[in-house]
Amino acid sequence: MCADTFGVGIRVAETELRVVVGVPSDIDAGWTDPEAFQSLVAEAVWEQLNRRPTLEAVAARYDTGETAALGSVTLEPDGTVVETDLNRVAPPDGRDDAGD
Repeated sequence: MCADTFGVGIRVAETELRVVVGVPSDIDAGWTDPEAFQSLVAEAVWEQLNRRPTLEAVAARYDTGETAALGSVTLEPDGTVVETDLNRVAPPDGRDDAGD
């Protein structure tokens, strides 16, 4: 199996925040269900980043229609996380609330 790297961000919509996953153009044929890899990527993100502070910081710093880039997650088609390269979004006041 070959691992694929997916870009990850949080998109600010009018009424919600959405995890968005960038899919490589040369994705491994082992990925047959787009919802499955999107769910696996989201799980990997929330294992590395604190969900609530991340979403609150994105909502406070970004406007509707913008996307906060979080980084990338590399997965194999069996769901194995090979690597994560994710960055926290700092709150607008500059405090680092990652430990809360």
